[in-house]
Amino acid sequence: MNSTGNEGVRFEGLEQQALMNFSSAGIQATLNNLSKWLVAVVFGIMFLWRHDIETLWAFCGVVVNDRLSTVLKGILNHERPVLSLRSDPGMPSSHAQSIFYTVTFCIISMVEYFGCNGITAVTSVLIIAMGSYFSWLRVSQRFHTLNQVAVGAVLGFCFSIFWFWLWDALLIKAFIAHFWVPIVAVVGAAGSCVGFLLYVVRNRVHDNKH
Repeated sequence: MNSTGNEGVRFEGLEQQALMNFSSAGIQATLNNLSKWLVAVVFGIMFLWRHDIETLWAFCGVVVNDRLSTVLKGILNHERPVLSLRSDPGMPSSHAQSIFYTVTFCIISMVEYFGCNGITAVTSVLIIAMGSYFSWLRVSQRFHTLNQVAVGAVLGFCFSIFWFWLWDALLIKAFIAHFWVPIVAVVGAAGSCVGFLLYVVRNRVHDNKH
């Protein structure tokens, strides 16, 4: 009787553990699928908060950053860990690159508006931690290796710094000096928004088919 009882308890424990693992895996898969949408939502919120031309410039950078990732994937031609999930090259991770471009933009915006203080420092750490978690999901879901995600994160961070340096060093002077530059920027940003949303929808459909 005791042996039978112990076996029943062990079976129930294993069943509960399996359910917990299944639930955790499902949540991670869902969060992974939402990571690109998260970038779009963050920029939407940032634009509503800041509603300035610099945010539009930043959104244009999202599209250029994504295209850079696609070009590098074709050049490096590095295989993904599981080819049956995605057959295109995996180096660098475009998700990690987009996420850390956005992470850097959020931190830069906070420092510009609120300065360097304890609150912005803690918030920046939390943003980096969240970006790292969403990037790590690409590894846990076996879409990328750790190296592919790490390279994507570094590239996204560096490109974001370069993109905002370009704004401060060159573009802001053109905006002040020429009236037509803001018009071109708004039209370009609107096109970038549409293109990025179409890209996210296309990738979501592609992921669902696989």
